[in-house]
Amino acid sequence: MKASEFRAKDVAALEKEVSDLLKAHFGLRMQKATQQLTNHSQLGNTRRDIARAKTILAQKKKAAK
Repeated sequence: MKASEFRAKDVAALEKEVSDLLKAHFGLRMQKATQQLTNHSQLGNTRRDIARAKTILAQKKKAAK
């Protein structure tokens, strides 16, 4: 997901998105551990999306103060 898509969301939606991404990343890690993951680049992409979402969430929270 692009940063502009994250910026279009409000704080509550971003928090939900971070939670969903963390769950997805956990699922991918479990698939990797059980040798079921076929596309290993998904791990990196999910990790980067989590970082993007958390960064924009922190920026929005700081701007709200």
